[in-house]
Amino acid sequence: MTEMLVILAASLLLAWPLGLYLARVMRGTPMKVDVLFHWIEKPLYRLFGVDAARSMSWRGYVLAFVLSNVVVAVLTQAVFMTQAWLPLNPDQIPNMRWDTALHTMISFLTNTNQQHYSGQAQLSYLSQMTGITGLQVVTPMMGLALAVATLRALFARAPQTSAGDDRQVPVGNYYVDVVRLCVRFLLPLCLVWTLLLTSQGVPSTMAGGPQATPIDASAGMALQKLPLGPVAAMVAAKQLGANGGGWYGPNSSFPLENPTPVSNMLEVVGILLIPLAVIFMIGAFTGRRRFGVLVFSCMLGMSLLSTGAMMWSEGHSASAATPLLMEGKEARFGADGTALWAAVTTQVSNGSVNGMHDSLAPLSGGIAMVNMLVSAIWGGIGCGLQQFIVYLLLGVFLAGLMTGRTPELFGRKLETPQVRLLALLALLQPITLLLFTAITLAVPGLAGTSNPGFHGISQVFYEYVSAYANNGSGFEGLGDATVWWNLSCSLVLLLGRFPLLIIPLVVAAQLAAKRQAPESAGSLQIETPTFALTLVSVIVILTVLQFMPALVLGPVADHLSMGLH
Repeated sequence: MTEMLVILAASLLLAWPLGLYLARVMRGTPMKVDVLFHWIEKPLYRLFGVDAARSMSWRGYVLAFVLSNVVVAVLTQAVFMTQAWLPLNPDQIPNMRWDTALHTMISFLTNTNQQHYSGQAQLSYLSQMTGITGLQVVTPMMGLALAVATLRALFARAPQTSAGDDRQVPVGNYYVDVVRLCVRFLLPLCLVWTLLLTSQGVPSTMAGGPQATPIDASAGMALQKLPLGPVAAMVAAKQLGANGGGWYGPNSSFPLENPTPVSNMLEVVGILLIPLAVIFMIGAFTGRRRFGVLVFSCMLGMSLLSTGAMMWSEGHSASAATPLLMEGKEARFGADGTALWAAVTTQVSNGSVNGMHDSLAPLSGGIAMVNMLVSAIWGGIGCGLQQFIVYLLLGVFLAGLMTGRTPELFGRKLETPQVRLLALLALLQPITLLLFTAITLAVPGLAGTSNPGFHGISQVFYEYVSAYANNGSGFEGLGDATVWWNLSCSLVLLLGRFPLLIIPLVVAAQLAAKRQAPESAGSLQIETPTFALTLVSVIVILTVLQFMPALVLGPVADHLSMGLH
């Protein structure tokens, strides 16, 4: 518990000024460091052919977002499939298989970092540095840019002419937003975190790994190759960017990727830092600090409840008494340290691990699934805020129905076109997850589970939930390096990423195009404790309750079966 409070306090203290700085960056407020950053940014604008002073409509913004993703996807896929012939491959890693390369590319393109490969054995240094670490920097900032554009539209003034035409609503310049976020925000943070992690012994070298003679001759290995590389830079990006994909297969449970208690604390704080900063940005960026308090209080309440339940289940419940639960955990972190990381990484859609989630207590695995199903307990960078806005709009709609008022947000009516788009998002998640889980479990030979019982159901459901939630963690007893898993998860990754980022922006632009009525005593007040409780209730209904059968058949039944034996 002490560790949890220290990490939360450190994250909040660092995130508060960082959020204020982020608000200034996205507002374009003049700063003393502009001379330095303009020297970097202006050549990039010329390279992309961008007029930095021109704002876009939501259509132009989304088109630029999609096109940039297509370009990055093609380049990344090419690198993965030709890495054996490219430089910076001292360990002579072969080209990736086409389906593994496709899944890996989509996984990192969608800021999910779900890994069906082992990085140190299947990727060259060039692939790790460009296709992996490069995307770990760019893709979270793409998501954050969409979230910022949505805030601009939500709080925009209604156009004086052509009311109802959402093409008149400026939401910013996509290329400028992404460049500023990368250059002024994430890259400087990554540099600081890289130096701190390197000081703790995380490898940071371009040399090939050395060879060592194993102490245990009975292992049948005359020599063992120790994989190294520029690991610290990737670990910094994976944690700060809510990415999670590790340089090594065991992720941050591997001593080279997470060697000391200080590195462990740095990596957990790194998971929370930017999602918290984004929440602190809201009040300063929009000018409605009470709205920022609403978002923060709802997320903090859900986070404390989830983390407390996870730490109780993993370290202090009746099932925690069995020594079998230490399998898959690092003794140097213990049950509490593993539970804290597991809670935080699934709340933030980060996906990194310092212990194997497949070895968590059954109820702990269930809590991790609920965190990802909600996907707005802090959430991913950009995606978490977009998901929260979806819940907010649905909460406003339902509250309007319950009170007999026309649903409206900030003086703008929520009408049929907007509700249809929100309903599409609300239905897309259960349809996608339950359909793919059912197919995988029903067809013999597809699942590749290591457990034929209730835990096997959890393994399959967790993999798809993780893909849809842009998380990337997994129950690693699953044999997921197959064509079926690669292709099915690729589709789930895309469905969980792009609609969630784009549809809230479309809805916000449609609302911004409407005439704004002045708020009165009869208006729905959302910045209140009553509405906060209503909103959390809506989140519970839309996530936990609709997936209750899958949770009962998986982690709950797994927990009960442990009690029977």
